[in-house]
Amino acid sequence: MVFKRLLGSPGVGGPSVDTVLEPGPVRPGGTLAGQVRLVGGDTAFDVEQVALELVARVRDGEDGGRGVAVPFERFAIGGGFRLDEGEARTVPFGVKLPWETPVTELDGRELDVRLGVRTELAVAGTQAPEAPEAPEAPEADNDPDPGLDPLGVGPLPAQEAILGAFRQLGYGLRSAGLEHGRIGGTGQRLPFHQEMGLTPAPSYADRVEEIELTFLTHPGGIDVVLEADKRGAGNAGGDDTGHDALSRFTVGHDDARDWATEVDGWVRELVEHREAYGSDSAYGHGGPHSSGPGLG
Repeated sequence: MVFKRLLGSPGVGGPSVDTVLEPGPVRPGGTLAGQVRLVGGDTAFDVEQVALELVARVRDGEDGGRGVAVPFERFAIGGGFRLDEGEARTVPFGVKLPWETPVTELDGRELDVRLGVRTELAVAGTQAPEAPEAPEAPEADNDPDPGLDPLGVGPLPAQEAILGAFRQLGYGLRSAGLEHGRIGGTGQRLPFHQEMGLTPAPSYADRVEEIELTFLTHPGGIDVVLEADKRGAGNAGGDDTGHDALSRFTVGHDDARDWATEVDGWVRELVEHREAYGSDSAYGHGGPHSSGPGLG
């Protein structure tokens, strides 16, 4: 007997694998549902396991801007059956996304965030065919890497309300990429986090270059991490040492607040804290976080 792990369609003679996701975006912490459709190859196989792996394309300083594919969750959804020659079989699934899964779309608009689902088939068989060597192909622009099924994720209601408040106050969405690393002092679980770069509202345009927003979601609510990139940071003669002010606030999934007033207070506290204490009291990613009144 030989044991092989097959990704997608392994080539001539082997079983084919087609994963179909239910249409529409899923929300963080929600259920990703669909089915894996298998068709047997030229010989029978004992399928030991059918598994799904979630993959994200994450920015890396050495990748030339394209990002690297990072697996961040894996689910075993079936196995322990024999797939006969030419047999068609369907394996349905419903798996829960991690709460920290990044958002890929807002208000029907796709963000520059690429998530995908990789399907793995672990089989044992007496004549398992070797997958043929295939020439390297350029990666599709909308997939983390070839052979993945694109995964769409929409915002939770609280995330949507907070982003709507920023928009109402005059902030604009500049970017929404994924960054390697964890934010210190938080309960972050994934090896990356989503940073949304916001252009400042007119009232802060002369004091802040950009506001970076990160949602760290968990079953009990959402930690909202705000980072202020001070205008003039890094310029010759500026008073900044290269660190950004950073604060964390916590909201519940079902909170009903005057979000515009709430968000404006967060930003005001963040900026005033920065200006009052300077960069010596600011913490970047990986360091401790401020813990004054109103902070999570």
